[in-house]
Amino acid sequence: MTDSTPNIKTAEVDEQDWTGAFEAKQDQAFGEKLAEDVVLEAAALLVPVRGRADVQTCMGTASRYYRSLTFTHEATNGARTYMEWEAVGASGVEFSGVTVLTRNDEGLIQHVSISHRPLGAILEFSAEMNRRTAGKLEAGHFRAGD
Repeated sequence: MTDSTPNIKTAEVDEQDWTGAFEAKQDQAFGEKLAEDVVLEAAALLVPVRGRADVQTCMGTASRYYRSLTFTHEATNGARTYMEWEAVGASGVEFSGVTVLTRNDEGLIQHVSISHRPLGAILEFSAEMNRRTAGKLEAGHFRAGD
């Protein structure tokens, strides 16, 4: 039996608001950092997720999906922070990506853009997120499983 608690690590990353929310593995941890009208766009999404409540549900669910997640690099330019990461999903699939956080004038995250790779991992992740968010998010955000 595998341990379902994700191993979240950071290396060369200072964005503790975001990485700390992943470490907490709770929906509410993301909500504290998000603007009320935040928008989440991602390669794994069919349509964007809008609004603090739905984005925190989505991100909290995603944080519990990972077996491990390591934030490896970070760069900040004005209101944008770029974070590279590597992950192992619940099934053992390996993937990586880049997350871009854009903050508003109050310092809250206004926009999240997440790029995952490779395609096979994205498709698996999207179908699993569809299953895990059923009844929590409006249908149609993620790919339905096969």
